[in-house]
Amino acid sequence: MKESLRQSMAWLHTWVGLLLGWLLFAVFVTGTTAYFQDEITRWMQPEIRGERHPVASAEGAMAYLQAHAQGAETWTIQLPGDRSVAAMAYWKEKGETFRQWRDHAFMVDGQGRKVDARDTTGGWLLYRLHFDLHYVPVLWGRWAVGLAAMFMLVAIVSGVITHKKIFADFFTLRFGKGQRSWLDAHNLSAVLALPFHFMITYTGLVTLMSQYMPWGVAAAYERPVDYARDRFGADTSPARSGRPAPVAPIADMIRQARERWHGAEPGYISIALPGDAHSVVKITRDTGAAIGTRGETLSFDGATGKMHVPPPSRGAAAQTESVMVGLHAGRFAPAALRWLYFLAGLSGCAMVATGLVLWTAKRRQRLPDPLRPHFGFRLVERLNIATISGLPFGIAVYFLANRLLPSGMVARAAAECDALFLGWGALLLYVFLRPPRRAWVESLGLVAVAYLAVPVVNAVTTQRGLVPSLRDGDLVFAGFDACMVVAAALFAFAAWKADRRPIALPRKTRIARDATA
Repeated sequence: MKESLRQSMAWLHTWVGLLLGWLLFAVFVTGTTAYFQDEITRWMQPEIRGERHPVASAEGAMAYLQAHAQGAETWTIQLPGDRSVAAMAYWKEKGETFRQWRDHAFMVDGQGRKVDARDTTGGWLLYRLHFDLHYVPVLWGRWAVGLAAMFMLVAIVSGVITHKKIFADFFTLRFGKGQRSWLDAHNLSAVLALPFHFMITYTGLVTLMSQYMPWGVAAAYERPVDYARDRFGADTSPARSGRPAPVAPIADMIRQARERWHGAEPGYISIALPGDAHSVVKITRDTGAAIGTRGETLSFDGATGKMHVPPPSRGAAAQTESVMVGLHAGRFAPAALRWLYFLAGLSGCAMVATGLVLWTAKRRQRLPDPLRPHFGFRLVERLNIATISGLPFGIAVYFLANRLLPSGMVARAAAECDALFLGWGALLLYVFLRPPRRAWVESLGLVAVAYLAVPVVNAVTTQRGLVPSLRDGDLVFAGFDACMVVAAALFAFAAWKADRRPIALPRKTRIARDATA
């Protein structure tokens, strides 16, 4: 009975891992980079310098909005967090959708001065790719990622069951043993951060639980707006009075919010009907101020600056959900813990990648002629190469496009996004045109060259290269370039190892060789 259960779990683990493995690899890679989303965005906007001063940034943004956005329906300011410098602000005119806000967006530095930084989505693109994908409707992307996450939970549980010696093999890593080496690497990367992998997968599903399991909401509420009000504290929008009234000093409202939150910083400011006597200012706590990511929102009278009655405390279920989302996003984590998140995420990337390679390594030995496999095997093998090498290559091209595209280019941010997928698609086409063995070596080598080119191009096109950044003590820019060099070295090492691996022989040749030996 035990053996049949293990065998059934082995079948389930193998095919679940393969069918969703390519998407899971993309989810793990982009999710891992998202732990340094703010640092990536800072590197991709080298025009922004200085120190972080949230109040000065808020006052500077308010001054610009008062001068250029009178009569708008809403003003919104995203204040800089602990890991960013500039504030982003925008306004929404009557009848506009929030998808049009980029036409009114601008940046303000720590001194409250408007900054003309290059248009880019920065680390935000990689973060959104993690659960929204791209070029597909958002709901479709989230459903696909949710399906992959549920399959990931199945793969974790079935993997623990099917590998009888998974924890014992954790202490064994044999090199140069073909399929055995890939299995050891897969076990090591899986067990090394097994609690993290389970936590990050389960909490990822929790972040979108109302979309994946909406029946509870439908059973308890007649209207979705009622659910939103209870969950997020949403209230009715104010109506215009027709009486003009300037917005009260924003610094005093920020002070009141800090006192309410015992020193925690605000993250977002939204002003409805600015300039009207009925205007309302809402200040939301920064998502990195606590492990719970659903920050409390305080409302103020826009004309007087007086705080409204604070919202009631959330229930236990809402607070639990907030903590789970916070654990998944890791925004609360200090630098050391964030690096642990990042390294655990890399182990997840390695786990998925080695699992994909193990599928082909295991089945290649069973082929009558490993040098002439059937179509299905060739397709899986090339998709493995195109995914494991192609996505990192596309990300490197994305960084290069940020430095090489003209700053004043129309739809520049969209062109950067397109560059990522064009790079990925180009490498995919190249992989399908080359023999698999050479495709591994050459694609990994191209990825290494692309990552090595990033700090070189940065040094040529900006004044914030690796050497000047080290001299100025700019750890964000120096650290980013150093990470690119390390990534290039790792991919170059992988290409070298792929070039030295032994050639698979046909089964008859192997049998004859073993008999002779």
